Amino acid sequence: MTLKVDTVTNVAGTGAPNATDGVTVGGAALSSVNQMEYASSAEPPSNPANGSVWWSTGDEQMFLYVNDNWYEITTTPPPVWYGERGLFGGGFTDTDTIGYITISTTGNAADFGNLSSARLAMAACSNTARGLFGGGSPNSIGNKIEYVTVATTGNSTAFGDLTIYQSYLASCSSGIRGLFGGGTEYNPNTGGAADTNTISYVTIATTGNAADFGDLTAARDGVSACSNSDRGVFGGGSGTTIDYVTIATTGNAIDFGDLTVSKSFVAALSSDVRGVFGGGYSFTNVIQYITIATTGNATDFGDLTVARYGLAGCANGTRGVFGGGSSAGGYENTMDYITIATPGNATDFGDLTVNASYISACSGT
Repeated sequence: MTLKVDTVTNVAGTGAPNATDGVTVGGAALSSVNQMEYASSAEPPSNPANGSVWWSTGDEQMFLYVNDNWYEITTTPPPVWYGERGLFGGGFTDTDTIGYITISTTGNAADFGNLSSARLAMAACSNTARGLFGGGSPNSIGNKIEYVTVATTGNSTAFGDLTIYQSYLASCSSGIRGLFGGGTEYNPNTGGAADTNTISYVTIATTGNAADFGDLTAARDGVSACSNSDRGVFGGGSGTTIDYVTIATTGNAIDFGDLTVSKSFVAALSSDVRGVFGGGYSFTNVIQYITIATTGNATDFGDLTVARYGLAGCANGTRGVFGGGSSAGGYENTMDYITIATPGNATDFGDLTVNASYISACSGT
């Protein structure tokens, strides 16, 4: 006999039945079916079931129990694009200086080394070990990328070329791949310049020329960028537009939302969760933020200590530091910091080694 039942309810017909005992599936009590055991202890559980997971607190390893044996589960953390050391490089007036800070401790920047030549309006990104500086002005070297080893002070080394000559651009990273997008494209054949929507990419661990990634939703300069290990977000530059890409997959950007105010020459920094944009033209102290994984408009965060544009930002995943820029008083060496997870006004951090605007920044280990 085949018995077909469409719905099972309680006696009152108002909901699911409540069987207090006696229900079995394949000879096993219903309460024990499809349950995964988990234990966190220094020693393994004494009577584990197949499929049990044990977190060993003694050596911080995870194990899976299969057929009378514990097997270690190997996990790979997501790539990281930030670190404890922040680098600030280049800027107006025409400096080749790279300075560095320890992000978790306030204080003035120290000399790191020099770029291959004086440059401004570059963009920077990192994979924690290596920091890249790309594009910028003067136009004759606006396609050049160079790199440093973040943990070791010294001068930069040639990395490769961008796909175009590009200044006032933005850069972000997944910890594996670095993107350079937007800005002003210079044509070395005609001498002409125009806003661009071009995005190109490199593998940060491997020197070489950039390859085409796709296009921003609109051509614009003075744009800024931040990221998590999955998504890159480009904001500002001649409007309020924010758009995003999936860094591991080439393709055109998609609309994300809008900044709270229309600003160019903004700085951006990020944690794994939140992207923060600070400053902008002309002379604003506005800080605003987004949740990178969720599209939508930016929200007010607080204020910088000095209203300015042409500044740069870097972060260690918890704290973000904004440095440099142009204020009503001239070119700034000001650095201020925020706790990314907590909205509020910025606090003085210290001074850069130089007064500079249209500066670039990244961070690493």
